Amino acid sequence: MIKRTSGGAVAIVATALALTGCSGFTGGGNTTSEGTLTFTTWASESEKAAFEQLVSDFEAANDGVQVELNVVPYDQMFSNIDAQLSAGNAPDLFRVDYGNLGVYSSQDQLLDVSPYFTDDEISAFTPAMWEAVSYDGTPYGVPHQTDVSALVVNTEMLAAAGVTDLPTTQADAWTWDEFADVAAKLKTSLPADVYPFVYNWQLGGTPRWLSWLFQADGALLADDGVTPAIDSAAGSETVDFTRSFFEKGWVPPTSSVKATTYADAFFTEESVAMAFAGSFVVPDIDNLAGFEWTALPMPVNERGATDLGGNAMVASKETDQPDLAASFLKFMVDAENMTTFCAATNELPTRTDIDPASIDFAVRPDVMPVFVEQASTIEPSDVAQLTSPYLAPIAVSMQDQLEAAFVNGQSTADTISNLTAAIREATGS
Repeated sequence: MIKRTSGGAVAIVATALALTGCSGFTGGGNTTSEGTLTFTTWASESEKAAFEQLVSDFEAANDGVQVELNVVPYDQMFSNIDAQLSAGNAPDLFRVDYGNLGVYSSQDQLLDVSPYFTDDEISAFTPAMWEAVSYDGTPYGVPHQTDVSALVVNTEMLAAAGVTDLPTTQADAWTWDEFADVAAKLKTSLPADVYPFVYNWQLGGTPRWLSWLFQADGALLADDGVTPAIDSAAGSETVDFTRSFFEKGWVPPTSSVKATTYADAFFTEESVAMAFAGSFVVPDIDNLAGFEWTALPMPVNERGATDLGGNAMVASKETDQPDLAASFLKFMVDAENMTTFCAATNELPTRTDIDPASIDFAVRPDVMPVFVEQASTIEPSDVAQLTSPYLAPIAVSMQDQLEAAFVNGQSTADTISNLTAAIREATGS
């Protein structure tokens, strides 16, 4: 599962389901070694190498300081962090996706970093990403990097279906109707065991369904952050459209929200012609795909939208060395260091003073501009919903209800009604 974990939405359901396993963790809150910090993270191979280099650079720049980097399996990450926070021996620093950060900040478990950042320093970050690390206006971490989904396509399969006019920017992105026309053409052209596309909502990625809702200009929660807003024309349109993926045979029947195969695996094994995928899996796709492929913007309806992937870095509120921990966080999001990390990992920066076009991405730099522009479709209202502390329990019910709609024939009206009830239960509204 390690390669999946740059996508922020993935962790939301995982935490809510309270994954088990306690191996591979060391505490840091009670460290007595002067100048020593513990930092726990999951990581792909490229992320691990980048973290190791930056930790070494931080130690070299701070005489007498040591950072103990602890890389652990993703499927153990948050259940163990939860247990350590409860026991008072959490690591000084740890990585957390934006969707889960609100769970910790709302429970007063993280270090308030506002004393360590000036207004000018804050203004260097994309407003939406600084909002993503904030709760009630207070920042409880730093936005280390982001990652968004776009549409990767097998150009050979599309050409065989007569689809050769491919969009490359948000300005010419396919509309929902145009995307449906492409899917229908592919359905006619492809062999019976090959499908037009697959969406990446499997294995904890259920909140990525919200990208479609946002494209329809809909919302899960009202502006107050607690009142259900899914019962709307946009909500019904989104359920109808995404249900049609399965009803019309456009996606593999085994690719619903409770499926156990990731979307990019369907793509690289050539059982689909198109796949929605985050930029962090570009290296895996490029390594495994034995065909020509490229990346396109996600479809648009009322507007463009995508998921809020990527991760923040935070410090435990109980760390014995808050100043040193904050210094490390600031070091990691320094413009030069962030650029280095993103270049090595095919991830995206969160600073406005970094031009993504200037980043020398390690793999397939030709497709990265699509992901870079796709990130610009994330609106502050999307961020507020995707970082809500209520999203974790809502996502569990969302998975059940979408599975019922996609696979078991549950009506749109019942799906909307059940989601509304789940939101009310989660938020107490």
